[in-house]
Amino acid sequence: MRLLWVFGAILFCFHQAFPKTGAVILLEPNEVINKTAATLSCNLTNPASPVKGHYWTRNDKKIEETYSDLGIVYTEYTIPKIDYHSAGKYSCVFLTEPVAEQSIEVKIPPHVVPYKHSENSNEKDKAVLVCVAHSYPLIVDWKWYKLSEDSEDKKPLNSSGKYVIKNTPNNSTLSIDDLDMEEDMGNYECMGENELGFKSTQIHLRVRSRLAALWPFLGIVAEVIILVTIIFIYEKRRKPDEINDDDDSGSAPLKSNAATNHKDKNVRQRNSN
Repeated sequence: MRLLWVFGAILFCFHQAFPKTGAVILLEPNEVINKTAATLSCNLTNPASPVKGHYWTRNDKKIEETYSDLGIVYTEYTIPKIDYHSAGKYSCVFLTEPVAEQSIEVKIPPHVVPYKHSENSNEKDKAVLVCVAHSYPLIVDWKWYKLSEDSEDKKPLNSSGKYVIKNTPNNSTLSIDDLDMEEDMGNYECMGENELGFKSTQIHLRVRSRLAALWPFLGIVAEVIILVTIIFIYEKRRKPDEINDDDDSGSAPLKSNAATNHKDKNVRQRNSN
């Protein structure tokens, strides 16, 4: 009997030390996988203290329009369209003491796109190709391939020799040193994979001859030379015509002055008569 009393006292002290710690949030659903839309709900049972409000978060960022100061123990959030913009970890948060919180993961296959669909670089230079991923869960593995001209065959690429590959969960970068027109120009494929599958995309690399950069400059120089030549020829042909025009305009006043002098002489002779 004494032992039973001691056991009861221990249980009472334990209950006093940890009052009302049995709060449970019932989720519906527990997880969303590859769906087009969903409604998430949380039902708080046995709260540790009165509820002062609640809200939802996505990837630990508060969704402002979901906040409510109502002291209710049920909340839901609807995702009308699930894509890489809306996938993520959603959490319902009840404002109690302490705060009660539980999460529902909304998962989709990876969404992989090129940072630029094509890249241009010069022979012997370096090219950098970048692929970007938007997905939840995050990408866990990246792969790069060099495609054949008909895209039927592909050669796996690794970080060795002229190739350097750097990966993060959000992007992957392929660097190619010492570019060669014959070997390196063409289409490249990057592929990202998460727990729900994989997605790939292509980037086209153009490799130009080093002399290609000089063609615009040489074109401008040629245009200037042609323009100067035309002006020079025009000036050459124009000068003899101008000299003839000047001779004609210089003799005309002399004739006019002679006629005027002759007329004045006749007038004086008449007056003297």
